[in-house]
Amino acid sequence: MARAIWSGSLSFGLVNLPVRMYAATESHTVHFHQIQRGTSDRIRNKRVNERTGKEVPAEDIVKGVDAGDAYVLVEPEELDDIAPGRSKAVEISGFVDLDEVDPVYFDTTYYLGPRGKDYGRVYALLHQALKESHKAGIATFVMRNRAYLVAVQAEGDILVLHTLHWADEIRDPRDEIADLPGRTKIPDRELKTAVQLVEALSTAWRPEEYHDTYQEQVRRLIEAKRKGETVEKAQEAPASTNVVDLMSALQASVDTARGSAAQQRKGKGRKEPAKRRTGGHRSRQGGNSGRKSTADLSRLSKAELYERATEAGLQGRSSMTRADLVEALSGSGDGRSHAKAS
Repeated sequence: MARAIWSGSLSFGLVNLPVRMYAATESHTVHFHQIQRGTSDRIRNKRVNERTGKEVPAEDIVKGVDAGDAYVLVEPEELDDIAPGRSKAVEISGFVDLDEVDPVYFDTTYYLGPRGKDYGRVYALLHQALKESHKAGIATFVMRNRAYLVAVQAEGDILVLHTLHWADEIRDPRDEIADLPGRTKIPDRELKTAVQLVEALSTAWRPEEYHDTYQEQVRRLIEAKRKGETVEKAQEAPASTNVVDLMSALQASVDTARGSAAQQRKGKGRKEPAKRRTGGHRSRQGGNSGRKSTADLSRLSKAELYERATEAGLQGRSSMTRADLVEALSGSGDGRSHAKAS
């Protein structure tokens, strides 16, 4: 079982619910140590007095704010004293419609669980009330010497708590982005084609189908270096679309998306051919059935194409561009026939 990162009470009106808070997400980022080049010696960071150069023990370190002419020092106990009673309570001050909360305000998500079986009924009551009303409870509380604005909502069969950014932390995009377009007249034909592209690429939301491909590549790099091998470099960023070529780029994208979707539907409805009773040579049609179409392969990243080329044993793949990989794989039945010939 996961360890709670905070324990306290959740209150709404005169109802008080003891809860524990758990992390809802975890990071799979590869963590590196700092090593001196040419050695296996790790680099260590130490807390050092910048004037004396001597290391300072943790118990002798306090917080300080530069006030210009001197530092104002603050003890940890002093920070706790100015938030009495709030560090152990999440007090819901009101309920808002979830659709009213702009996604830019959401920061981190946590799970809330009752602090014992005795509080299951109160927990279920609040969960059901929030679920039926489609509301979120807005509250503030202090954790680790920091005040948080939070939203508590029902999600699935549990309560979740989202930490929110304060209003003054949200930047105005017009102050941050210099080249935002003003009122732009879009030709009807371009808009219609763009909408068609969106509809052609529309799909169901399946988060499990998406992966952090960069972290996967980092792990492949580490494993390859451990074995003394090399890995393919990442593909270059695609060129920006020229305004003059915008319509042709849109139309080509629509045609490709529709062709891929139609091929997928055709593939799902295609029946498996009957197996031959005897061996013999494959027919020409059977020999081509394993080939991947260019439309299918063009949707893969260069890293995915390189992985297929590695499995197929394509020679010279490390020097191929993305276009070369697509051509080689589509013309060799995923490269398998080429691998046999080499």
